[in-house]
Amino acid sequence: MRLGHWFAVLGTLLLLAGCRVVKPVAGEKARDLEPRSANELLDILKAQDAIGIRYYSAKADVSMKTDTEKRSFKAHVRVVRDSAAWLSITPALGIEVARALLTRDSLQLIDKFHDTYWIGDTTQAQAKFGVQPSLKLLQEALLGLPIDLQVEEKYRSDREDGMYTLTGKERRKFIRAAEDISLGDTLPHDKDMREKQLERTLRKAERREAMVYKYWIDPDSMRVSRVLISDLAHDQQADVRYMEWKSVDGHSIPGLVILSLSAPGQTAFGTLYLDRIQLNGPLNLPFRIPEKFTPME
Repeated sequence: MRLGHWFAVLGTLLLLAGCRVVKPVAGEKARDLEPRSANELLDILKAQDAIGIRYYSAKADVSMKTDTEKRSFKAHVRVVRDSAAWLSITPALGIEVARALLTRDSLQLIDKFHDTYWIGDTTQAQAKFGVQPSLKLLQEALLGLPIDLQVEEKYRSDREDGMYTLTGKERRKFIRAAEDISLGDTLPHDKDMREKQLERTLRKAERREAMVYKYWIDPDSMRVSRVLISDLAHDQQADVRYMEWKSVDGHSIPGLVILSLSAPGQTAFGTLYLDRIQLNGPLNLPFRIPEKFTPME
């Protein structure tokens, strides 16, 4: 699954309308944790798969920064799980300027500021905007789930920065390369690869279509607090962090989601402060293109 999808989580919002990567505090003493096997950690995460959540709605304060712009705005988010996501964007004045409807295979946008619209499938969206939206990834991020965790795959368990970690069983040199290209190197005391060695490793990763997934699990809640996805074949990364958990109808839902995205020649950072989260439905996902609107050029 390409990380262009992840730029769509931020990019879709940017089409319609600074945060810094959170790092461990320098000198913070890591907690002593009892070792847990990868299978044990997987069993715990499988039991937290938000079973029973069909609907999700929230108000969001969104702050985003790319290489060329910085924006803050408010959004209404509604998701019917595995069906559709609806977004309404309002700037400071409170007047809706844009709306989007994302399904598993299509995207619809209306830009009320320029009286334009766009409709197409997700492949066409990638050709048009350079990003391919993914309903699955968006809803997993909003629900605080371990993104793209494959329970049938093999993982390595470890302990780092006072948390448990699960890392996909890729070649160790690929895992090391993923650490070295990270915006916030998660192993500050390790020895980075030499530049030529890193280049050779990335070329080998490209031939294998290598992807490295790493999950950090909080030892108190035993929930995922961070996901790092490295697409080594395309030198892309998504770093997702869940914070300020809230109890909603018996489910733990993150109230703050931080995204850090990187690809050759571009980076994006975003924070989503989520409030008034509700998990009840049904939800209305209104989307109508006014007659006077014209297609986006």
